[in-house]
Amino acid sequence: MQMDNIKQLQSEKINQTEFVIQHDLFVDKYLSKFIDKELLPNLSITSEKFWLGLSSIVEKFSPLNFFLLEQRDLLQKKIDDWCNENANSEYVIEDYILQLKDMGYLLPEGKPFKIKTSNVDPEVSRTAAPQLVVPVSNARFALNACNARWGSLYDAVYGSDLIPNKGNFKQGKTYNRKRGEHVIDFSLNFLNRSIPLESASHHDVSYYLLENNQGVGFFSAVLNDGEISYLTNQEKFLGWTQNKDKTSYLFKNNDLHIELIIDPMHPIGKISPGNISDIILESAVSIILDCEDSVAAVDSEDKVNIYRNCLELMLGTLSTEIEKSGLSFTRSLNTDRIYISKKYKEFSVKGRALMFTRNVGSHMKTDIVLNQKKEPIYEGLLDAIITSGCSLAGMKDSNQFINSANKSIYIVKPKLHGPDECSFFNELLFEIESLFDLPANTIKVGLMDEERRTSSNLKECIRKLQHRIVFINTGFLDRTGDEIHTNMRLGPVVVKDKIKEDIWYSSYEKNNVSTAINCGFIGRAQIGKGMWAKPDEYKEMMETKFHQLQSGASCAWVPSPTAATLHAIHYHDYYVREFQNQLTLRKNESLIKSILSPSITSKESLDISGIQKELDSNVQSILGYVVHWINSGVGCSKVLDIKNIFLMEDRATLRISCQHIANWLLHGICSKDQVIDSLLRMASYVDDQNINNTYYIKLKTNKENSLAYRAAYELIFNGCNSPNGYTEEILHKYRKLEKIRSN
Repeated sequence: MQMDNIKQLQSEKINQTEFVIQHDLFVDKYLSKFIDKELLPNLSITSEKFWLGLSSIVEKFSPLNFFLLEQRDLLQKKIDDWCNENANSEYVIEDYILQLKDMGYLLPEGKPFKIKTSNVDPEVSRTAAPQLVVPVSNARFALNACNARWGSLYDAVYGSDLIPNKGNFKQGKTYNRKRGEHVIDFSLNFLNRSIPLESASHHDVSYYLLENNQGVGFFSAVLNDGEISYLTNQEKFLGWTQNKDKTSYLFKNNDLHIELIIDPMHPIGKISPGNISDIILESAVSIILDCEDSVAAVDSEDKVNIYRNCLELMLGTLSTEIEKSGLSFTRSLNTDRIYISKKYKEFSVKGRALMFTRNVGSHMKTDIVLNQKKEPIYEGLLDAIITSGCSLAGMKDSNQFINSANKSIYIVKPKLHGPDECSFFNELLFEIESLFDLPANTIKVGLMDEERRTSSNLKECIRKLQHRIVFINTGFLDRTGDEIHTNMRLGPVVVKDKIKEDIWYSSYEKNNVSTAINCGFIGRAQIGKGMWAKPDEYKEMMETKFHQLQSGASCAWVPSPTAATLHAIHYHDYYVREFQNQLTLRKNESLIKSILSPSITSKESLDISGIQKELDSNVQSILGYVVHWINSGVGCSKVLDIKNIFLMEDRATLRISCQHIANWLLHGICSKDQVIDSLLRMASYVDDQNINNTYYIKLKTNKENSLAYRAAYELIFNGCNSPNGYTEEILHKYRKLEKIRSN
């Protein structure tokens, strides 16, 4: 299809869109209906008040939003000018920092302070645990993530590469007993570390026993030799529940629950020491419902689907039909788990993860709502209002699936640049709280430390949000993309694998933790670390990801429920609070010089073969991700890399690859012809990688008409000019065109 025909279709689509006038706004009919018929009936606010409030917020905050984006561009222009003057020279980092101060990029640091956030749920303030990020556009994935608060250790280990999938241990269609025995051994070793017995091993248990000691339940283990052993720390035992022959015992270690399921009639329980048929770990204590990087939401159909899933998750009504192994069943939210305490009183433990909702960045616009001039409004304003409303809808005391026991709303805000933008978002939330008649600071904020100007002014960013901030997280992928773009003109950037070795990266990660601790996050807010991006490489994850805990992080991102359950082991093996307390004793040091040191190398240090290898890797990554985004509307997916290893890819990884090539083009490390040649070869490579995908649309044979190929081409060659290196504008444009073409 020719581009002019596509443009014609696009124009027809816009003209056919039905808008409803709500005060001074033109609202897509589909969105208007969702708000009036689904959202507002669950809120104590009239339609008139809501639409007036939305209109007023758009009118009040749009000019300031525009101004702040202009400031981003102005500062980048000043940095570009300095970089052009100092490109490929022996620049002095002190001079560079002085320039950043003079232009207002790097701001003075104020007096010490402590955050004052209140009514924070224990999942955020106290419990250190894995955190799942999930595209909320996919109901099945979202439900799985919510229910991933509890996960089977047996299943997680059995299905992972912690056990070699070969020889006697190879997985098959039926249960492999040898592999299962390895799982049991691994799991019992875990119990020996987390809930140890006195002078005994869980391997030596014949059966477990509940004793009554003066009206108090007492957990014990009868060993194979008939001796009785008790827990080293009986305080870890919390209670139990019983159903016929099956008994469950509940424990807590390092603020996380462990449940032993004892069932001598179960096939696994029959062969396991102590008749343990499974071990259930409290895993993803909190999750992020993502409306941003991991979704592809380009129109009212996409956005309403996201908002509806958010609403129904908060109400507890979301469900979806699942087909597995030829069977069909309905998946919905787990209810709370009921136990009998040691003093024989019933108590419950939450069955679902605490939900945050990640909004889009301030730079994005949406045409599903138009202002009085019929111009698209800032999507971040719309997200903040509607996702807050969705959370509020689920706060009724009668809701058994209530998200926050403390009646707080949790929003994650990405891609804020510096303190002024943090202040802007804080004021916006005050306005939303007023609209919904909520007490000030009901809406809590998770701040993504993923843009260079925020990293450089992190303490002052936190200060602007000190009454509502509940976490900071190092979004190191976006941070890398912004690092490349900011210093685009200073010189060629090092190869991607070397970026993590640069001093700015380690200093950035260290500064995130130390700043949070100095600002009083311990016991009040999360200190987070980024995603494990290799979803099938669990063994490597277990060998490396515990370092994030040792650095002082109280949560770290994982890509799946299985990864959450396995990563939970780290939180039992390492008590994060001890590491954090140690860090409070360290002398504070300024890391700003290191944080602002660019990842620049020389052309001479890059060999020709290495350049081509890096270029092909970047191009393959871009095409592999973009083809699913444009053709299928998949915002985050497992994408095979050039070595045929599955990686979790989203817009953050795309941003890095595009900016990396753009930088090398700018500095003559590679040529335009070389990039085009790589695009053509890697298009064939990606096509071959997807040969078994029935719904896959080839890149190579449809090069001239492949919108995915065109999108990749434009992302690369427009990389220098894309504001902050963001990819959304181009992705949205071509996804909309693909949806028009396919209809």
